[in-house]
Amino acid sequence: MQKLPKVPQWRVILNAQRILKNPLSFHKEIFEESGDIFTVSTPTGAPVVFTKNPNIVRHILQKNHSNYKKSSLQTEDLANYIGHGLLTSEGAHWLVHRRMIQPAFHKKKLEDLLNTMLHAIKAELLQIQENKTLDVYPLMGDLAFQVVAKSLFSRTDIRASMAKLQHITEVNQQMVIREMRQPYLQWWFSLSGMKKKHLGFAQEGREILNTIIEERISSKREENDLLDMLLNAKYEDGTSMSRQQLIDEVLILFTAGHETTANTLSFTLFLLAKHPEIQEKLYREIKDITIDEDQIAAVFKELPYVKACIEEAMRLYPPVYVIDRVAIEDDEVEGHIFKKDTLVLLSIYELHRAENFWKNPDEFNPDRFLNTDKKEYAAYYYPFGAGPRMCVGNNFAMFEMMLVLVEIFKKYKVSSRLEAVDINPLISLKPKKVPLHFQQRIDN
Repeated sequence: MQKLPKVPQWRVILNAQRILKNPLSFHKEIFEESGDIFTVSTPTGAPVVFTKNPNIVRHILQKNHSNYKKSSLQTEDLANYIGHGLLTSEGAHWLVHRRMIQPAFHKKKLEDLLNTMLHAIKAELLQIQENKTLDVYPLMGDLAFQVVAKSLFSRTDIRASMAKLQHITEVNQQMVIREMRQPYLQWWFSLSGMKKKHLGFAQEGREILNTIIEERISSKREENDLLDMLLNAKYEDGTSMSRQQLIDEVLILFTAGHETTANTLSFTLFLLAKHPEIQEKLYREIKDITIDEDQIAAVFKELPYVKACIEEAMRLYPPVYVIDRVAIEDDEVEGHIFKKDTLVLLSIYELHRAENFWKNPDEFNPDRFLNTDKKEYAAYYYPFGAGPRMCVGNNFAMFEMMLVLVEIFKKYKVSSRLEAVDINPLISLKPKKVPLHFQQRIDN
């Protein structure tokens, strides 16, 4: 640890506002000075390590994952607002619920939801106006939220409730980020009533979900949707999840599920808008595709380039740009000793753009994911995480994003005058505004 380059506390303090706004440029600056690993001094004196070394990333997430846990930033700070679901839980609690929930996201199970997903996508894309410029980020947020809502609840009469829940998740995320990046202001967040107000929002969101769940149970309807799968999931002793735990899991699906998908779709659409030659190659793959609502799953095998475009967008703009882990016991990797309780921050954003692993790393080139053995880049590519804690909804998200691209680019040519997207790294990597122009295709 003592041999690692160290960023002094005064430098962090001098850059506090910059880090609060967007820490990625600060990370990049230090990595360029220090190499692929460095430490940061904190006011508490607790060791914090940043790394983009792929061997360390793989060691922590996969090879020796049992010696690392999520930090209190997720298991306590974030959990205060969205409960103890899969994203924010640890240890035996996490393992039991992962085993219960994972079957609901098996590819075969998801095939039953594809019709619901497609109808929700088509309905939301009606907001696009031909020959108009539109900020697609709010649209993609609405779309992804409605896909999750309808896949969970199979209802079309809860849009107002879902709009309220969406607003709550967004404003509470802003609060969580302030708490994480400005821990020295915790006293003010409590004294001013700010924290209490946002915890009240969180409770309001839970009450919305509880009402919907109660209505489903009382109706005794079987919808074969995600809510049914969660209601029917059983512990080893045959009992079901408590209502509180069920709400926690549903909140995680909304918070993590819709946001990362909306972010990736917005970045992907922008990249395709700025690369018309790649957009046309994608169009040639999809223009003769007919989606049979009874055989939607079969379509995905015919869309390797669509998938490659999404994979490349997630390389450049990984939804989870930093992964945090805390050492449970002392560990040694790559000649470094990580003492017990060391917080290690794995910079996925920097690893995905590392020049020594990716040719022309800042270039949008979907071809790098075509006809390529995944083993070639597995050690440098973590769009959904890795190891036992890999995102349970990765297939759901990929199916949804591929359908969105097919539906948009079969109808429109997309362009943008924006030179580059301003990014807003919160819990996930968000874009700020993504203004795109939609021109109806006449060569259908």
